Amino acid sequence: MKKLLIYGANGYTAQLIVELAVKSGLKPILAGRTAAKIQPIAEQYNLEYRIFDLKSPKTIDNAIADIKVVLHCAGPYVHTAKPMVEACIRNMAHYLDITGEIEVFEMLAEYDLQAEKAAITILPGCGFDVVPTDCLAKFLADKMPDATHLSLGFASKGGSLSHGTAMTMVENFGETGKVRIDSKIVDKPVGNKTQVLKFGDEFKSYGITIPWGDVSTAYYSTGIPNIEVFLGMKESQLKFVQFQSKLNWLMKLSFVKKIAKIIVDSQVTGPDEKARKKAKAYIWGSVKNKKGEIKTAYLVTPETYTLTALMAVNIAQKVINDNFKVGFQTPAKAYGSDLVMEIDGVKRNGK
Repeated sequence: MKKLLIYGANGYTAQLIVELAVKSGLKPILAGRTAAKIQPIAEQYNLEYRIFDLKSPKTIDNAIADIKVVLHCAGPYVHTAKPMVEACIRNMAHYLDITGEIEVFEMLAEYDLQAEKAAITILPGCGFDVVPTDCLAKFLADKMPDATHLSLGFASKGGSLSHGTAMTMVENFGETGKVRIDSKIVDKPVGNKTQVLKFGDEFKSYGITIPWGDVSTAYYSTGIPNIEVFLGMKESQLKFVQFQSKLNWLMKLSFVKKIAKIIVDSQVTGPDEKARKKAKAYIWGSVKNKKGEIKTAYLVTPETYTLTALMAVNIAQKVINDNFKVGFQTPAKAYGSDLVMEIDGVKRNGK
């Protein structure tokens, strides 16, 4: 049986994963829809490659029948996760991905029993979305088992968007924000709430609520019924985003999204190696119980795309080596709050 297949291997983040996987001693099979994009990468690393799309179940089955672990890197996952995870269940192949989309996490959770019967793990969110935030949520929940409210936030210094991340953002233009209230995910306007995020003595940032993946995953990891996530930014940016949220009706229009995708295709490539080495990411978390007691903590990690590559390869290696839990999992549920601490350069402070 072949060990690992990386689907969507030509994407910006996926290429970082491929490079790191090879350096780690793995020989993944690279896959995607277009030979012209996949073949050069495979030849660069002397790797096997396969070309197939996700339209036909039979086509996917033929492509992954001998695969142990699929690392799915082709977004937007709201369109691609379902056919791939169903194929993984049929072929008893473990499913990993690097999504951060709430709808995708919730959809994949519905395959829990099928994954258990197939004796496979379904573990989405193996990158910056949502490993560090998920691990910090679990860390805080373990310190306050009776917590009823969880707030998470993140900010970065340096770095920029990749093409795939930008495309996912365009797909979500006009969508409402989401939070979890009394165990249910509910719609709230993006930026309806603000929070000052304090990362110890490192710096502080203004945060606004956004529909980040932890609104889904942190509930499975911690059981905390009320969850919100904040994106850190400068005060001037905060005011712009709050104003922009009033234009959701416009952002939903198909021609607006089409124009935005053209701009992304022509202008967005992702941070170069120099920028990635210089940048850092900061994750903040706070839990509160019914007594009003509060515990906080924060993480400092490598740049977001670098962390995604490091974490995705780390988890893939664990599953390849039969270190996994069957059924639907989150990173911290499967491997505990210290999972993110396995990455060089990660620091955690809490009280």
